[in-house]
Amino acid sequence: MRFISPKTDFAFKKIFASSEHPEILISFLNAMLYNGEPTIQELEIIDPYSAGSVTGLKDTYLDVKAKITGNKTVIVEMQVLNVAAFEKRVVYNAAKTYSTQLKAGEGYLKLNPVIALTITDFILFENCEKLISNFEFTETEEKFVYPNCELKLVFVELPKFKKELNELETLPEKWIYFMKNAPSLEAVPDTLGSIEEINSALGIANRANLTLDELNDVDKREMFIQDQIGSVMKGIEIGIQQGIEQGIQQGIEQGIEQGIERGKIEGEIGLIMRLLVRRVGDVTVEVQTRIQGLSGEQLDDLGEALLDFRSQEDLSAWLDSRRDELRS
Repeated sequence: MRFISPKTDFAFKKIFASSEHPEILISFLNAMLYNGEPTIQELEIIDPYSAGSVTGLKDTYLDVKAKITGNKTVIVEMQVLNVAAFEKRVVYNAAKTYSTQLKAGEGYLKLNPVIALTITDFILFENCEKLISNFEFTETEEKFVYPNCELKLVFVELPKFKKELNELETLPEKWIYFMKNAPSLEAVPDTLGSIEEINSALGIANRANLTLDELNDVDKREMFIQDQIGSVMKGIEIGIQQGIEQGIQQGIEQGIEQGIERGKIEGEIGLIMRLLVRRVGDVTVEVQTRIQGLSGEQLDDLGEALLDFRSQEDLSAWLDSRRDELRS
C-alpha cells in the first residue's frame, strides 16, 4: 500500500476539499486551529476539489477555502518553498479574502472574521520552538487583543515536528504526522486508523484508488516541486562557491554572504523561468536576457505577476511596462 504526499496541490485539495467527505476538513481544522476541540461542527467548502491541468503549476497553493461555524472564513495554504515575499503574500491573501466579502454599497457590519491557516514545509520562525503559531492584532505593550479582531494568522511548521508514530497522543499530532509521513507509510497504522477522518484521508490518498491520469498528474507535480527545490539548492551552492572564490581577497566571511545572495538570485531566476515555461511556453533568448537583468525586487514582482499570465504577450507587456526601470 502506497500513499501520495498531501503536500502537493493536487493531493491536498483532493483530500481536504472533497465535498463528499467534509468531516475530514472539519477534523483537520479543529486540530490545527482549536487544539483538537470540536469547535467546528459544520462547514461549507468553497470551490470544492476538481482535478485540473498540470499547466501553470506553482510552488504555493491556496488550496482550501471554507465557511465554518461562527460565520468565519478559513483559507488554507500549503507552502513547499520559502520563496521571496512569502510572508507578505500570506497577509495579502488574508486581507483580500476579508475585504472582498462586501459588495458595492454594503455596510461593514456584514464583514465576518477570516482565519488564514498556512502549513509550511520549512522552518519560518527560527527563534521559536512552537510547532503551531497564532497571530492576532494586539496592543504592543499591554498585549490585549484588538476589539472584534477580524484577522487571524495561523502557521504550522512541519519540520519542527519530530515525534515518531508510537509517540503520537493528540489529534493535532496525528494530523501533522499524516501530513509529513503519509508517503512513507506501507499500511494504515492503528494509531492513525483509529481516527475515522484520518483513516478516510488515507483512503483518498491511497495510490491504488487513483485513476491512471491522476497518478500521472501526481507524479508530474511531485517531480516539478523537486525540480524547483533542486534548482534553488544548486543556485545557492554555485553562488556560495563563487562567493568564496571572490572572498579570498575581501575575506571569507564576506565572500560567503555574497555567494549566498548570488545563489538566491540565480535560484529565483531559475525558478521563475521554469514557472514561465509551464505558464506561457518556451521564452526567447532575448526575453531570458531581459529577465536576467532584473533586480531582486523586480524578480519578486515578476514572481507574483506571472501567476496571472496567459500568453507570451502578457509577459512581454509586463517587461515593457518596466522598461524605464530597467534603463535607470
